[in-house]
Amino acid sequence: MQAVDSQRPALVTHDAIPVLCDATSAKPKKLQQLVADAIAVRHYSKRTYEAYWHWIKRFVLWSGKRHPSSMGQAEVGQFLTWLASDQQVSASTQRQALASILFLYQKVLNIDIGWVDGIVRAKQSQRLPVVMTMDETRAVLAQTSGTPGLFLRLLYGTGMRLMEGLNLRVKDLDLEQRQIIVRAGKGNKDRVTMLPARLVQPLRDLLEERRRWHHLDLSTNHASVDLPFALARKYPNAGKEWAWQYVFATPDHHVNPETGEQRRHHLFDWTIQRHMKAALRAAGVNKPATPHTLRHCFATHLLQAGTDIRTIQELLGHSDVETTMIYTHVVGQTAGRGAVSPLDRMG
Repeated sequence: MQAVDSQRPALVTHDAIPVLCDATSAKPKKLQQLVADAIAVRHYSKRTYEAYWHWIKRFVLWSGKRHPSSMGQAEVGQFLTWLASDQQVSASTQRQALASILFLYQKVLNIDIGWVDGIVRAKQSQRLPVVMTMDETRAVLAQTSGTPGLFLRLLYGTGMRLMEGLNLRVKDLDLEQRQIIVRAGKGNKDRVTMLPARLVQPLRDLLEERRRWHHLDLSTNHASVDLPFALARKYPNAGKEWAWQYVFATPDHHVNPETGEQRRHHLFDWTIQRHMKAALRAAGVNKPATPHTLRHCFATHLLQAGTDIRTIQELLGHSDVETTMIYTHVVGQTAGRGAVSPLDRMG
């Protein structure tokens, strides 16, 4: 996401983000809390909340901290035009900003601002995802080690997104059937993906280590983990159960900023990102690859091996096959037709 770094200083006339009064409460609720409540009711992810609040806050600051209810279609259009023309954000960033602000008006404030038109649209870039070849992927994974290395191999072998893998619980692994249930993926959807046979034993070994950690945590009252939605209230002790433990947990305890509890978190995304960057450097692969690139490699290499596009769509969890079709462009339209460059035909 591209952040908006400059504001309109002349418009800034107030000192704080506005608050709204909740009729059921003696105290007015801050706008941020109202957004958080609306997100929670719909079971959206924490990252969705962070993205939405980022753009809502930017919109309010851009306006000179005016109350959103005092603005409407015209201001939203001007803000989106400013993002495209002055800030030169990408089309996807502009769309995310629009979605965030529409959520504010429609779901938080219950105000219909109508269709926002007349905006300067950020130019849609036709970009292909970064994909490594099989040899490059093999070389990079060979430079990984330990639990982060196992995690990166799992991303490549299953097509999971980074946070889907980090949020993996013990109960979601089926080593016998060699499958993984991905819970609450993008769009809050569950799906089933494959589990590579060569990762079954390494995962067994990891789970044995995790169980030893869990027994130790139980004895020191540090075994609790975060639970989705309201399960922690419904089942107060469920967070200590083995089934709910993170597969890829931190070796140390960390303080939960919301509850103050000391407990294990799942591995941090930056740990995996740094490990991937070091592996790329060691393998001599000069592509701007990230852990998410392994998901693109998974899909592209399956397609090259002859897997049909619908199967790949299901494994990736795409709602629309058009999204999956991007990988046909990565493989190349001529790759499956036996076309040979005229340069290679020269004697």
